[in-house]
Amino acid sequence: MAQNDKIRLMTKVARMYYSQSIRQAEITERLNIHQSTVSRLLKKAYEAGIIRISVTVPSGIHADLEEALESRFGLREAVVADSVTNDEGQIVRDIGSAGAYFMELAVKPGEAIGISSWSASLLEMIKAMHPTKMGSANKVVQILGGLGNPAAQMHATHLTQRLAYLIGGQAVLLPVPGITTSIEAKKVLLKESYVRTAMDLFDHMDMVLVGIGAVEPSRLLASSGNVFSSQELNQLRKHGAVGDICLQFFDVTGTPVRTKLTERVIGMSLPQIKKAKRVIALAGGKRKADAILGALNGRWIDVLITDRWTAKAVLDRSTG
Repeated sequence: MAQNDKIRLMTKVARMYYSQSIRQAEITERLNIHQSTVSRLLKKAYEAGIIRISVTVPSGIHADLEEALESRFGLREAVVADSVTNDEGQIVRDIGSAGAYFMELAVKPGEAIGISSWSASLLEMIKAMHPTKMGSANKVVQILGGLGNPAAQMHATHLTQRLAYLIGGQAVLLPVPGITTSIEAKKVLLKESYVRTAMDLFDHMDMVLVGIGAVEPSRLLASSGNVFSSQELNQLRKHGAVGDICLQFFDVTGTPVRTKLTERVIGMSLPQIKKAKRVIALAGGKRKADAILGALNGRWIDVLITDRWTAKAVLDRSTG
């Protein structure tokens, strides 16, 4: 085939496929050529510059930040919400809304899903979610103790039970404090059969939903009573802690910070969380940038749902 004839055919096929929306099978019939030839001509047309594919990113979509997070930290996926203001309350609502849409598409039939307590972002996600049509999950397991101040305790129970309802799963509660008063108290609680029922599922999670906390607790966590004292928090800071997942603390490199305080927590450990097939974290806000960076550096999560302000701050700090 002469060069001009080849270019003519490449152009013709490209126009039929892209401009006239004619399927490859129909092009094959009309031009009496093999479908593999059609595919090869389209590829050659792209390489020759005859076809130029342009993706226009709409305003409010931050694909560049998502791709940068995925590339730099090896994430399976990053979702960056377009929060118009740097106000923490609005950021939490925007992240929750993005998380709700993600979850409505992500749940697979028969999955065991773990969800943490005391996360404002997870609470907003639950508020924004609609019942999923993707199939029923198996179990929804509370992975961090939820007992605490009666006014706040409702949030922990609500998160698990509401998510179970939305995705058609069975709720498995962990009705113990997230932090016990002593190691001895924890040992007593761990003997209870209902506690063991929940915790025996921790090693078998298909998906885990978590928040990422800074060392300074959020208002929701502080009001629950599931916090360490100021002296204990200072001890964690001295060990380099910048944040936590399920009250399991780590430094900015993602290395776990283990102290005697860790032994008083009832919930999933970091190795158990990492063992899950998918770990999805919802977190944002200026005060959490170092905590999120630590979680990313430690490869503790697979999917990050955050806002554009926090995404940029985390990327800036990772290069700094």
